[in-house]
Amino acid sequence: MPEAPTIDGANTTWLLVSTALVLLMTPGLALFYGGLNRAKGVLNMMMMSFSAIGLISILWWFYGFSVAFGADVNGFWGDPGAYLGTKTFLAETDLWGATAENPSGIGVPLYVFMAFQMVFAVITVALISGAIADRAKFAGWLLFAFGWATLVYFPVAHWVWGGGIIGGDIHALDFAGGTAVHINAGAAALAVALVLGKRLGWPREGMKPHNIPLVALGAGLLWFGWFGFNAGSELTVDSVAGLAFINTQLATAAAVLGWIAVEWVKTRKPTMVGASSGAVAGLVAITPACGFIAPWASVLLGIVAGAVCALAVSLKYKLGYDDSLDVVGVHFVGGWIGSLWLGLFATNSVNAAITDVVGASDGLFYGGGVTQLGRQALAGLIVTVWSFGIAWVLAFVIEKTMGFRVKAEAEVEGIDIGEHAESGYDLSPAGGGTGGAFAMAGIGTPGGGATSGAKPEAEPAEPVSEKVAG
Repeated sequence: MPEAPTIDGANTTWLLVSTALVLLMTPGLALFYGGLNRAKGVLNMMMMSFSAIGLISILWWFYGFSVAFGADVNGFWGDPGAYLGTKTFLAETDLWGATAENPSGIGVPLYVFMAFQMVFAVITVALISGAIADRAKFAGWLLFAFGWATLVYFPVAHWVWGGGIIGGDIHALDFAGGTAVHINAGAAALAVALVLGKRLGWPREGMKPHNIPLVALGAGLLWFGWFGFNAGSELTVDSVAGLAFINTQLATAAAVLGWIAVEWVKTRKPTMVGASSGAVAGLVAITPACGFIAPWASVLLGIVAGAVCALAVSLKYKLGYDDSLDVVGVHFVGGWIGSLWLGLFATNSVNAAITDVVGASDGLFYGGGVTQLGRQALAGLIVTVWSFGIAWVLAFVIEKTMGFRVKAEAEVEGIDIGEHAESGYDLSPAGGGTGGAFAMAGIGTPGGGATSGAKPEAEPAEPVSEKVAG
C-alpha cells in the first residue's frame, strides 16, 4: 500500500535555491544587455528585462503554468484550467508528480515547481529584447511579450516538457531549454528585428558597448544563475544534478576559450566583450545537453559553440538584419548547436532517463545511429517556424496599429528620455554651472578673479526632473 504523501526536504530546498538562481539571471541579463547597449538606451534595455519579470510572472501563475504543464489535451497545449490562478494548491497531496502509486511524486510542493518554471518563462521572453535595442516602444514591447508568451512560450513548454508533441511524440531531448528557451527566443528575436528594421545609422555608424564592466558583471551573474537553470532542471538531488552542474561549468569555460581563440586569429586582440559573450554562448549550448552527455563531450561542445557563435554574430552584416545585441548569433545558433549535439553524444550510460522516461535513443557516436539526430533537428525546426511566424505576425500587427517603433527623433535623442523620461548617467556639471572645478569651488575664472561683467544666472522657469540628465 502506498505511503502517505511526504515532502522531500533536500529536493524542495534545492529547487527553491535553483529558482532564486534562475530569477537572478534576468537582472544579470539586464546588466549584460545594458552594458552592450549605447548609453542613451541603457535604461530602456534594462526596463524590458525587469518588466518581463512583472508581466510574465503574473501570466504564468494565472494560466501559463496550466497551458504548459496541465494534462495534455491534444499534443499542443495542456488543460488551461488545471492549475488556474483562481485555485490554491496547499494540501498535503499537492506534490509535483504525485500519482496514486507514488503519492509523494518527487517530494516537491506544486508551488515550488510552478515557481521554478515561472522564472524560465520570464528569462525566455527577456532574451528577445536584445534584438530590438534602441528602437522599440515600451508599450509595444509589453503587448508583444504578452502575446508571444501566450501563443508561443506556454505551448512550446508543453510540447517539450509537458507531454506534448516534441517530448511525448517525437521523443526529442531537451534537458533545460535549448529548444524551448534559446531556439524559441532566438527565432522570435529575428522576426521582431526584421519587422522593426534597422537602427538609424546602422551599420554605418559604430554602435559599440558603452560599459564593458557592466557586460562582464552581467555575464558573471548569468553564469552563476545558470547552475540553477541547468542542475536545477533535474528537480532532485542526485548524481545527474551533479553531472549537469559540472557539464555547465566545463562547457562554459571551454566556450570562453573558443570565442577568444577566434578573436585572436581574426584581430590578434581578444576582448572582454568576447570572453563574456563566449561564456553566454557556452551556457546556451550546454543547456539542452547538460544532463545527457559525458563531461568530455561538454568540453568539446563548449569549444565548438564558442568558436561558431563568434563567427555567427557577423552574419547580420552579411545578411542585412539588425539584431542589436546578437540574440540570433548567440542564442539561436548556440541553441541549435546544443540541441543537435544530443543527436551525436547523448548516452544512456550517464542518464537512463533518455530511454526510460523520454523514449529517446543514444546519439550517433554511442551506437544509436542518426535517429536521435533527426528527432533533434525536427524539434528545432518546428519551434523555429512556429516562434518566428507568430512573432512576425504579432510585431507586424502592433506596428501597424499602435506602433511598435519609436519616432526617429526619440531614437536620435535617446530612447531612455523619449520612453521613460530618465537617463542612465548624470553627465551634467555639479551645480549646473559651466565653470568646471573652479566654479564648483566658488572661484571665478582660472585667472584668479571673478569674471568681469558677469550677470547672475536666472532661475529656471520650472524645475527639471532629476531623472533626466546628460
